[in-house]
Amino acid sequence: MSDRIRELTDLLNRYAYEYYVLDNPTVSDAEYDKLYDELRALEIKEGRVEFDSPTRRVGGEPIKEFEKHAHIRRLYSLDKAVTEDELRAFDARVIKGTGKGETEYTVEYKYDGLTICLTYEDGRFVGAATRGNGVVGEDVTAQVLTIKSFPLSIDCQGTLEVKGEAIIRLSVLEEYNKTATEVLKNARNAAAGAIRNLDPSVTEKRRLEIIFYDVNYSSDKVFGSQTESLEFLRKNGFKTSGFVRVCRGMDEVIAAINEIDVNRKKLDILTDGAVVKINDFSLREVLGETDKFPRWAIAFKFEAEETTTILEKIVWQVGRTGKLTPLAHVEPVELAGATVRRATLNNLGDIRRKKIKDRCRVLIRRSNEVIPEILGATEYFEDSKDVVPPSVCPYCGTPVTENGANIFCPNRECRPRVVAAFANFASKEGMNIDGFSEMTAGILYDSFGLRKFHELYSLTHKQLFMLEGFKDKRISNTLSSIENSKTVPLENFIFALGIEGIGKKTAKDLAKTFGSLEALAAADEERLSSLNEIGGVLANNIFEFFRSAENYEEIKLLLQAGVTPVYQSEISGDVFTGEKVVLTGTLSAFKRSEAQKIIEKNGGECMSSVSKLTTLVIAGESAGSKLDKARALGVKIIDEAEFISMINKDKDN
Repeated sequence: MSDRIRELTDLLNRYAYEYYVLDNPTVSDAEYDKLYDELRALEIKEGRVEFDSPTRRVGGEPIKEFEKHAHIRRLYSLDKAVTEDELRAFDARVIKGTGKGETEYTVEYKYDGLTICLTYEDGRFVGAATRGNGVVGEDVTAQVLTIKSFPLSIDCQGTLEVKGEAIIRLSVLEEYNKTATEVLKNARNAAAGAIRNLDPSVTEKRRLEIIFYDVNYSSDKVFGSQTESLEFLRKNGFKTSGFVRVCRGMDEVIAAINEIDVNRKKLDILTDGAVVKINDFSLREVLGETDKFPRWAIAFKFEAEETTTILEKIVWQVGRTGKLTPLAHVEPVELAGATVRRATLNNLGDIRRKKIKDRCRVLIRRSNEVIPEILGATEYFEDSKDVVPPSVCPYCGTPVTENGANIFCPNRECRPRVVAAFANFASKEGMNIDGFSEMTAGILYDSFGLRKFHELYSLTHKQLFMLEGFKDKRISNTLSSIENSKTVPLENFIFALGIEGIGKKTAKDLAKTFGSLEALAAADEERLSSLNEIGGVLANNIFEFFRSAENYEEIKLLLQAGVTPVYQSEISGDVFTGEKVVLTGTLSAFKRSEAQKIIEKNGGECMSSVSKLTTLVIAGESAGSKLDKARALGVKIIDEAEFISMINKDKDN
């Protein structure tokens, strides 16, 4: 058997370490993918996979339930301090308990995520578990295997437990939310929800990391200090904190904590404090633990970025879909370094759930420089009154409609609705009309009665010259950009139409699946809901949009104005042309996402569930109900080996 498998495994693991742990990639994604594909092909050919092969890190089929896992050594939570006096009291207890003078501490970030404990046997990763009650946690090995910031093999004999925090970077969360069907509001809950989800593919999609900070147990190696254990973790490829300060005495500890407080708002990771630990493990042994906490460590918690103020009034704003969103005006209050005058509420249902009233005291939170959010009411007054939702649109006077927790203005010519719709239409993700803003849309609305998208394409130099601020150069640039937008990628055109719930990624997926505007417009709800990441609500939104006579007329006029949506196919083969494919079970040679790309590039279409529309099912190991349903419907079923054979046959041709 070839040594190339071992060589590629080591090489790819090194590249992954440089990328995910050091944040310093040395090869391009294309180079990595080429080597990965070579390794995968060799593993299939030779029928073996190294224990630490990167091909093991895949999001497999959902598990039925979490098994219990007993930690070798208890995972303690930490006592907390919120003032300098409490830190100094902790220091005094340490000095008294150890009989020593000034103590050496380490200060590290306190991450706001989910504690995870990994177990290794003779250098091999064997499992992962949550903290649980500290004694027994839940086995989350399948979920953690999808995370790439830790090694599958290390240079250590015997049994080892290492502890870390599963986190999601704020930038990753923001990117995830752009295309998510359900927006995740909090980084901690997003990480915890990903780990504690029975479907490992959910974990994989959220792109978590684990930052390691502790060796919880080692049967083989004795550590003398926190700094020594951190160095061990770093040398063995674990991602560790970028901030560790070794401090002599409490004055230096407080200085390090202040440093964290100043810099934490610039971090891409959620941190809510600092962890202070005695560096010397022999002193830790002297102090020991209480029933709840170790006596040798404490967590300093920063003040929450929350406060209370008086809600003065609620103003209802109208968006491009006609939805009325409540914006709370509050008494000015200082919060997280800014003066807050406004705070968000999601909808009427949010107001009712949080028991918000006009003229009441509310709890608000501000984080990451965004508009603060009202968390709930804390106090009512004599003049507090129930919030009465508007019966008519506050901008155009049209009677509103209610749909669940939301209120809508049905008037499609309502000014703020039209202005927001035009801004979306002209955006970079839409028709990409350079320099066209909401302000421009408002001027055109007020000056020329612009209401429909197609009216943009009949604007003249003479009309624009009449407007204040529009000179020859600006007019020329505006008309040129409008003209250039006529030839537009299909995915941009779909986004520009403003179908509720359709973001950039979904628009791209729809363009790829249907290939033309006509095919998308003709799709029924069953066909739409069978697509990956499109649920029943979104499928209904798309279906109803194209069944609207008004929308149909607008699209027709856009096409008559010369707008030409163009789909540029990424298909490179035709072996799956016409096939509507469902993947089920675990594939040994591919990640699910990789297999989907292969199918789509070869002319096929991937579906999330088996239905009467399905023409082919590819069944991996441990295939479940989807396979049973395919058999019941008489759908053609192939295994992974035949799938690979079809791909290779297409390449040979």
